[in-house]
Amino acid sequence: MSTPYHPPVKRSVEIAGHKTSISLEPLFWDMLRDAAQAEAIPVNALVARIDSERIRAETPPGLAGAIRIWLVSRGS
Repeated sequence: MSTPYHPPVKRSVEIAGHKTSISLEPLFWDMLRDAAQAEAIPVNALVARIDSERIRAETPPGLAGAIRIWLVSRGS
């Protein structure tokens, strides 16, 4: 079993036709991919939905933080 501790990995995603980079640890990239597969949507579509939810927050977190929070809260 490999260690879950790994520096963030930067990947490009497209949100509403705009490319942006997100840095997440591989564990979170795996969780994000699995969540998108479970919903039968592309990762970009799931990230766009999370982004839409986060910008409506009273004090929006950064996108990477919002993704981590969404993934963790989804499991509760």
